[in-house]
Amino acid sequence: MEILKELFFVFWFFAPAGLANMMAFFSGKIPFLKPFTYPVDFFLKLNGKRILGSHKTIRGFVVGILSAIICACLQVFLARQLPWLQSYLLVDYTHIDPILLGGLAGFGALVGDAIKSFFKRQAEIPPGKSWIPFDQLDFIIGGIVFTWFYLPLSLLDYFLLTVVWLVIHPAISLTGYFLRLKKERV
Repeated sequence: MEILKELFFVFWFFAPAGLANMMAFFSGKIPFLKPFTYPVDFFLKLNGKRILGSHKTIRGFVVGILSAIICACLQVFLARQLPWLQSYLLVDYTHIDPILLGGLAGFGALVGDAIKSFFKRQAEIPPGKSWIPFDQLDFIIGGIVFTWFYLPLSLLDYFLLTVVWLVIHPAISLTGYFLRLKKERV
């Protein structure tokens, strides 16, 4: 039963980062947000190649980080309103700053994804083309690094978090493919 509590917690804890990663992508599919598309790399190049490419946008960063903050605010609200929920969490969510935690989780996830995109562009891998295992690990590593400064977890929690989100990420990507939101299966 203790392992189920750990698994629930790592899913719960990292949900803002996972949501940020997903919403940054989906923000490009929302018609009224399309005019706010501008690349994070400002079209700059290194070695004749775009630094990040056109798929990493300011719109995606803003929507992703705001989504993570809203998710963390909802988590803190639920933890405060449902005392039984706190017994499933390994951290006291009633004393967490949701804007800070959500902002760090979202920003970290998106920075991790952007760093991976930099290496993809330099390796001349086209945007949207699968790059296993880096496409699955990028946002996890970024989210862990940035949230660690505010709320460090145990090594076991980080290991479980990585495993859980390595399973969830392809499932979400596959769903996006079947809904015709993504061009590649994985």
